[in-house]
This record gives sequence, structure tokens and C-alpha cells, in this order.
Amino acid sequence: MECMDKNYNTEEIFSRLVEEAKNANKIPAEKFESYKVKRGLREMDGTGVLAGVTNVGNAHGYVVYESEKIADEGKLEYRGLNMTSLIEGFTSENRFGFEECIYLLLFGKLPTKSQLDDFCALLDEKRRLPAGFTENIIMKAPSPSIMNKMAMSVLALYSYDDNPDDTSLENMLRQSIEIIARLPVIAANSYRVYRTYFHGKSLNIHTPKSGLTSAENFLRISRSTKTFTEEEARLLDLCMVIQAEHGGGNNSTFACRVLSSSGTDTYSAIAAGIGSLKGPLHGGANIKVQQMFDCIRPMVKDVNDDEEIKSILSGILHREIGDGLGKIYGMGHAVYTKSDPRAIMLKKYARELAIKKGYGDDFKLLEAIERITPELFNEFKGTNKPMCANVDLYSGLVYRMLDIPPEMYTPLFAIARVSGWCAHRIEETQTAKKIIRPGYKCIAAPMEYIPLEER
Repeated sequence: MECMDKNYNTEEIFSRLVEEAKNANKIPAEKFESYKVKRGLREMDGTGVLAGVTNVGNAHGYVVYESEKIADEGKLEYRGLNMTSLIEGFTSENRFGFEECIYLLLFGKLPTKSQLDDFCALLDEKRRLPAGFTENIIMKAPSPSIMNKMAMSVLALYSYDDNPDDTSLENMLRQSIEIIARLPVIAANSYRVYRTYFHGKSLNIHTPKSGLTSAENFLRISRSTKTFTEEEARLLDLCMVIQAEHGGGNNSTFACRVLSSSGTDTYSAIAAGIGSLKGPLHGGANIKVQQMFDCIRPMVKDVNDDEEIKSILSGILHREIGDGLGKIYGMGHAVYTKSDPRAIMLKKYARELAIKKGYGDDFKLLEAIERITPELFNEFKGTNKPMCANVDLYSGLVYRMLDIPPEMYTPLFAIARVSGWCAHRIEETQTAKKIIRPGYKCIAAPMEYIPLEER
């Protein structure tokens, strides 16, 4: 070929290719209906297509009675234990709970005090990153996305593992515990590098301290002062327990299970979970809530005036306010209908700190959004469906109260959810033993090969 002898306008070439790609990626909407495709692996009524069985966790938000979906109070279970009971249990004993939650998810039962102490000691030992990892992996090629940096760092841990591809239970458990212990350190240090490279701040890299919990170590490493209050650490610990697991069908866990079903290594499977969670329709939703809140907060003169707030929310639905997509972020959920137990727990334990830190009116505004939106949304859509606030409505404000920057909202979600991912990966590998491979109907028209000179 004589390509090198010609002058090419590569911008024009790429522009034409974009149009070609648009034409190549069109499927009529009616095709999905005619072939009864369950888009998003959802039934017509919004219930999920059954893709597997699990002992790890269950998110309950409705019942199906005589083929009809009926709304129900939300319930989240970890290994059969109600998440609400778990939280009320360790908080009543004035303890941190995330390490206990990890143990429950990985081993299927609550630990004794001796077992919990041993497990915490093991996590303590595994928190330190491999020699040279911070300098060679985290500090090089800084990323504007902490989530992408976390995924890259998890993949890089493969190179520091003497036995990375072994999928025996023993080896996967070792890898899981190491990743769970190290991910908060990776996330915090990635942020420290990010703020230096992209915002010109001083670079301080802190190491984890023995004897501290996951929540305490995260706050210690992520802050320049390395200081935090007991109340702050306990609220962050609560957030991590609330977000640790959400059943096998949520997008990131399912992604992790799909990769695990192929027999791939632990690092690849967990990196896939991080990549999924980054998406604005999944874990990235908490940032969208905060952006919406920052947009409407200056418009609200009185947080006790429901009519004023209703008018603003109506403006969002009519695409006149906000990002123009007509979505009230933090409201509604794929599973929960009447209530999201995670939002209930977060509200219960965050209210006091919100008032103490001067965020009382902001908290009231979120409660007003939760109270007003369901009826307003049904009026706008002409429907009569139940709608509840999801955990993202409140998590952003909680993180703001903890002086955690928006760039770290979704990474914190990943730090918590990785315990659930690891539990599901081990279960998928040990029990299903079949690669996940759903069907796709190909509707491309038959094509004959045409010689290049005749095209």
C-alpha cells in the first residue's frame, strides 16, 4: 500500500469513522420487544432475571404474588443476618463493625471475640503495601479518576504476588484478605497523589497504623493532619458496613462473578468490580446527588417550605434545573420500593452529627426531597408507583460532614463493597463451576465478501 506517500487529514478521517460507527450501532427498539429481550436482565415488571443462587447476601424490596410485583419494606441481609440488626448490635456494644462484617461475609457466621481479634490482627498485617508499590504504581502516571487508579493498582498487585493465578480456596482467600486490607490504603494514597499532581497541593504519604480499624486508618492516611474524632470514625465505619454487600445481581458484583466464572485471577475480577462501580448509574450516583444538591441549595430560601422545594424539584423533572436530564438523583431504586434500609440506617445515625457540624438545614432539605418526590414524580409521569430514597441521597452529605472530598465518594463505596465482591467471587468459583454466557440474538443481514477494488 502507498499510504505513506499521501497527505491525510486524520481529523476528517476520524470524523467520517464516527459516522460509520453510528450507522453500524443502530438497533430498532422494536427488535428488543419482538425477540422478548430482557434488557438489563430485567423482566417487564422490573424484577431481575434469575441468574444464580447465593448464600452471601440478599436485597429485598418487593414480593411477587400470582405473577404480580407487590411493593414491600426494604430489607438487606448479610449471610441471612439482617443488616439493621448487625448495625444495632455492634453500636449498642460501642464497637466498630466493619471488620466483623467482613468476617461474616467471607466465612458465613459472626465471629467470637477471639476470632474477631485474630482476624483484625491479620488485616493489620496485610494493610502495608508491597515494597516499592507506592512509588512505582501509585505515584507514577497519576490519574484524574481515583477509581481508575484503584483498578490499575489492584491489577498491579498481580505482579507482586508469587502465586497469582491459583484459584484454590486457600489462595483466593489469601488474596481477598490482602485486597480488602490494602484497598483503603491504595485509595487514600491515590488521592494524596491526585491532589498534588492536579491541584498543586503538598504531597504527604502516610502509612497505616497498627491497632486502628479500616475506617480509622482511612481517615488517618487521607488527611494531612492524620487526625480524626471517634465520632467521625464511627460514622464512616457505619457507612462501610451499609455498603459492604448488596446481593449477587447488582452490576459490580455480577461483573465480578462473570469474570470469576471464566476462571480468571482474583485481581482481574476485583478490578472489573471497581470499573463497574465507577459508572454514574451504579456507585457514581452519590456524586450526581451531591451535584444536584449543590445546584438547588442556593435556590432554597426556607428548608421548611415544601411548596418552594416542590417547585424546584418540578423544575428538575421538566429539565429546566440541574443537568437537564430530568432526574431527581437519590430517589428510586431497582429493588427497593417502599424503603431502602441503608438510607434509614444512615439517616438515623447521621442526624446528630449533621446538627452538631452545622448541616442541620441541609439534612432537612434532603428529608424534604425524600418526602416530596414520590407524589410529585407520579404526578409528572401519570403513574402510581411507590418510590423511596436510596442510600445515595444521604451518603454524599455524610461524606461532606466527614470532610471527605467528592472525588473519594465512589472510592469509599469500593473500599466497602470489595468485601462483598470477594465473598461472591469465592462462592462463584467454588459452587457454580460454569462460565456465564447468556445469549444474544444477531439481527445482522447476510453479507457477501466484495473484492477491495469493487467496493
